[in-house]
Amino acid sequence: MQALQLVAPHEVELRTIPDPPDPGPGEVVVRLRACGICGSDMHYYLEDNCAGTPAKYPSVLGHEPAGEIAALGPGVEGLAVGDRVAVEPAVCCGHCEFCLSGKRNLCENVRFMGGVQLPGLMREFAVMPAHNVLKVPAEMDFVTATAIEPVAVLLHALNLAKLRVGETVAVMGAGPIGILAVQLAKLAGASTVVCADRVEHRLKRAKELGADVVVNVDKESVADAVFDVTHHKGAHVVIDAAGKPASINAGIASARHAGRIVIVGIPSQAETSVHLWEAGHRELTITVQKRSNGNDHDALQLLVSGKIDPNSFISHRFPKERGADAFKTMGTYADGVIKPVVEF
Repeated sequence: MQALQLVAPHEVELRTIPDPPDPGPGEVVVRLRACGICGSDMHYYLEDNCAGTPAKYPSVLGHEPAGEIAALGPGVEGLAVGDRVAVEPAVCCGHCEFCLSGKRNLCENVRFMGGVQLPGLMREFAVMPAHNVLKVPAEMDFVTATAIEPVAVLLHALNLAKLRVGETVAVMGAGPIGILAVQLAKLAGASTVVCADRVEHRLKRAKELGADVVVNVDKESVADAVFDVTHHKGAHVVIDAAGKPASINAGIASARHAGRIVIVGIPSQAETSVHLWEAGHRELTITVQKRSNGNDHDALQLLVSGKIDPNSFISHRFPKERGADAFKTMGTYADGVIKPVVEF
């Protein structure tokens, strides 16, 4: 089968790799049809690591896939060959204290289908546990189904933020996650959303999708903008979708007393200087998020209902033969890109 492999920093190639084995008990084979490129994929591509985990060469990236069931292992029920599915990329043990307490995203024995622990999903076929697939409607196209994973991540972020109706939200970063944060904050009842970035076409999209105020951080202070629209109180909730020292500290500066900050973006640095005096003065709650936590069903419903349009943040589609172009486009912010999807 064919797969997109990361073969060196900044180098992705379409290569032939061995076909998968037959599925075992409780497993399925998924024929993968599309896979989104995530920020963590870009860390491996651009920086040779993600959150301190070194890249492997060659390896298959990708953890936002959709496809169809190609084969069933013994004992699999509720699925049939040909069913369209999205994939939960984290293979959890189901029996550690975190799995049993409803925090599967913190599983002590997790294996992640993303390139290091397990091969990622920018390939034609993959074997996985049946409970890691989510059946989607037959009429849902595969590119739309790739949106389930990032939407689930943002739903988990809003759960952690405990956003209440009428509150003000500041979003740091207007990439795919930031664009989704703007939309979901509005759907959850936020009265005002301020979105900050330095890429103009992304700020324009955030404005089109409901941001009340957009701020180019190269030209003005996001904290000043937030305080202007909140009568000098600050944001109740800050969603950091950038993971940069400057964005994290801008979020602290933008938050009101007792505000909540959720950091979704992955920093490139192991250690980040944080303005703790300012955070302490305001008694802020700062949460660093890890992936999603069983939010995929709700994410699917948001897409099925039309409340989230995948085309609002999926900007480009590339065939697998142009997978290298997809990564290059994302890495250089070229051609108005927000999120590219590679189709198999």
